[in-house]
Amino acid sequence: MNEPKRLFDCIEYHLQRQPLDVMLAGKEGGLWKKYSTRETASIVNDLSAGLLSMGIGPNDMTVEGRDKVAILCKNRPEWMMVDLAVQQIGALLTPIYPTINVNELEFVLNDAQVKIVFVNDEDTFHKVVSIRDRVPSLKEIFTFEHVVNARHWKDVINQSTPELIDRIQPIADKIGYEDVATIIYTSGTTGIPKGVMLSHRNILSNVMACIPCFPPTDGNTRSLSFLPLNHIFERMVTYLYLFKGTSIYYAESLDTIADNLKDVKPHMFTTVPRLLEKVYDRIMQKGNELTGTKKKLFFWAHSLAEKFEINKKQGAWYNMQLALANKLIFSKWREGLGNNIKCIVTGGAACQVRLIRIFTAGKITVMEGYGLTETSPVISVNRYQEEGRAFGTAGPLIDGVAVKIAEDGEILCKGPNIMMGYYKRPDLTAQEIIDGWFHTGDIGILTENNFLKITDRKKELFKTSGGKYVAPLPVENKLKESPFVEQVMIVGPERKFVGALIIPSFPSLRDWCRHNGIPDGTNQELIRNSKVIELYKDLVESFNKYFNHVEQIKKFELLATEWSVDTGEMTPKLSMKRKVITEKYKDVIERIYS
Repeated sequence: MNEPKRLFDCIEYHLQRQPLDVMLAGKEGGLWKKYSTRETASIVNDLSAGLLSMGIGPNDMTVEGRDKVAILCKNRPEWMMVDLAVQQIGALLTPIYPTINVNELEFVLNDAQVKIVFVNDEDTFHKVVSIRDRVPSLKEIFTFEHVVNARHWKDVINQSTPELIDRIQPIADKIGYEDVATIIYTSGTTGIPKGVMLSHRNILSNVMACIPCFPPTDGNTRSLSFLPLNHIFERMVTYLYLFKGTSIYYAESLDTIADNLKDVKPHMFTTVPRLLEKVYDRIMQKGNELTGTKKKLFFWAHSLAEKFEINKKQGAWYNMQLALANKLIFSKWREGLGNNIKCIVTGGAACQVRLIRIFTAGKITVMEGYGLTETSPVISVNRYQEEGRAFGTAGPLIDGVAVKIAEDGEILCKGPNIMMGYYKRPDLTAQEIIDGWFHTGDIGILTENNFLKITDRKKELFKTSGGKYVAPLPVENKLKESPFVEQVMIVGPERKFVGALIIPSFPSLRDWCRHNGIPDGTNQELIRNSKVIELYKDLVESFNKYFNHVEQIKKFELLATEWSVDTGEMTPKLSMKRKVITEKYKDVIERIYS
């Protein structure tokens, strides 16, 4: 087989080279159910045949004409099997976040004219059933878990016949490199969802350009997958794993990641900064619980790591100390991640530089990258090879992708990875892609050696009433370096000064209260305690010195509950929905300015 031209070629690519014993694996009834490349290929073909028997196919091969299949499901092997099966018969997969609200779900299913939906379990099944009557195109709903009165996904497989299997190849042969591969609806933080049309060329060019950025692999390399597959970052990296011959194990949920890491002992995984912050906070909490010499050693190692640099000689004495710290302290950190970790790739939002520095010093390479759904997604990424990494940047551009910085600082991008456009919205496409350059909406700079630095979101910059611009992101990221700050949002558009909503890290705060003779209470009681408020005043004051006068936080309010996807303040990618938070806490914000 020559160079792959479609995403679904990954199976054939390996069958002809080195089929894997474990291509995909997921937990079933507490045990890992593993699928080899050959088993996966067989299930995918049966699924394709079953879908053909139900009349699902390419029709006239136009984007509008091709049948749409949706999936609302957590990460599991069946997710990828459906993706591959739908692709090779010329239909289009439209993945949807399982946590989507029903109004958005109804919009997406109708906009895409979805005919079949695959869902994870009873909850997702009932979510789709609740709007079924308002989606005329919808014919069938299939579940992966057994659900009462619902059709099981195996029903599709069972409709396969040798005649139907024979129909797959001629259809697959008609699908080309430039053809659309999927439509991904982005909810973003505003407005109605937009369907991003990505071609095989868009995603596959990104896969091939990113392969050299990763560590070299052998046939025994494992990855753990837990970022939502309906997000292009995890999906593109999945195809990268599949073309590289890396086994993919799916975590059961975000809550089981720690156990799954020890179990699978992966060599790599992808994450978003919020989850990396949580890992770090857990480690620091354990460090704080130590006593005597052990505690001294822990914080000695930590302070060494904070001084770590890459691509720079730090002297024999420092290197000797760091080697000792790695043996005594950081080896335990690596153990917690399964002891095999070669690299962690982070994206989706800016990661605190301090975190990347500390993990990298502890021989846990963190590769931060940057991109958007519309760019399939990677524009730049820090490489596994040390000379291709720089702290505080999103790494060098990947091959084939060009970037220029507009006069107002916005990052513009051009390359084979730029989307075909927004589905049924040529008007929006024309706003975002001008003369072939995609406007990212992010502000940044390119260093002379082509490293990209993101400084802010264009949309998130705001003006105070004094007409001065404030970039909230750097201020928020700096504050989150404090062990006492869990989440923070800067406020102040059209106001006299900058304020902040701060959610304390309650485990760290309770620990501090114990040591300072402050009685424990509910979160609400703690944030009203005058000594606690004093602690946060000092903390904010100590951070203000890093910012110019306009950016400094003059007043803040402490909040008692964490923002989450379930309560609506965070996107599924774990970015803050600033508009929602501003609306929800408008009384609290008024207090800051009263």
